[in-house]
Amino acid sequence: MSFTHTGHSALRIGIALAVLLMASVACAQAPATGDGAFEPATGPVGAQQMSDGVPATSQTIEPTALPPAVEPVDIGAARGSLPHDLSPVGMFMAADWIVKGVMLALGFASLVTWTVWLAKTLQLFGARARAARGLKAVAKAANLKDALALLERRGGVVASMVRAAEHEMMLSDGAIDRAGAEGVKERVSSALGRLEVRAGRQMAKGTGVLASIGSTAPFVGLFGTVWGIMNSFIGIAETQTTNLAVVAPGIAEALLATAVGLVAAIPAVIIYNVFARSVTGYRQLVSDAAAGIERLVSRDLDFRKSALSIRATNLQAAE
Repeated sequence: MSFTHTGHSALRIGIALAVLLMASVACAQAPATGDGAFEPATGPVGAQQMSDGVPATSQTIEPTALPPAVEPVDIGAARGSLPHDLSPVGMFMAADWIVKGVMLALGFASLVTWTVWLAKTLQLFGARARAARGLKAVAKAANLKDALALLERRGGVVASMVRAAEHEMMLSDGAIDRAGAEGVKERVSSALGRLEVRAGRQMAKGTGVLASIGSTAPFVGLFGTVWGIMNSFIGIAETQTTNLAVVAPGIAEALLATAVGLVAAIPAVIIYNVFARSVTGYRQLVSDAAAGIERLVSRDLDFRKSALSIRATNLQAAE
């Protein structure tokens, strides 16, 4: 399952909203220009031109004074004079209560993601190690009793499978000689299949929340961004000012919600994909162990059938 398209679309929408707001503010700040009409000269030069009838180009024009040099702006002082603290913590504290709630919810979702990662990593590591040891014991055993002796004091799904197969063999012991071995093989296969499915379901438990966080967190963050930008427009209308020093902090606070949403969603998607592959590999180990146990059961049944045939032959020879 891939969720990268969801995060990209949410980020593009949030950036487009911010650019639209900043463009509208810039247009409102632009100085008004005239219609391009030429204004006649006024003052002493114009009056002298009208009185003497001499063209203005022939008059001596006094040089005007140069504009004063622009002093360099101290960026640190300008930042200190801003009405908001533009650090992540400061923007969070200055945000609207709905935006704060969105960011707190996304922070909690991120905490859930890393908690699931730690718990499932430890669980998968232990389960894979036990399954690998069980598979090695099954491959080493010559019959079902040998496998049961090797795994008698061990836990894990493979040991449970060996015990389930032995239990089914004991229950079917009285009917094997008369009904044959096919029914026993089917029952053992059914029991092992259910244990395999249960083990895979236990390993996959808890990973669904990662998929939910990965798919919904960008949109939750986008909701906070839209709400924050809407509040910025309302602030512009109430204060009747388009000064970027007043408007920009609200935009930054709104975009912080989308950033937090992506921070919560991206790890959730990556961890979910890693766990999906790990659970698939674990299921393959369990499936290999189940196949090995079925071979042990089939081997025991064949040896039992061969022993019965030899016994019948000996009885007939004795008669």
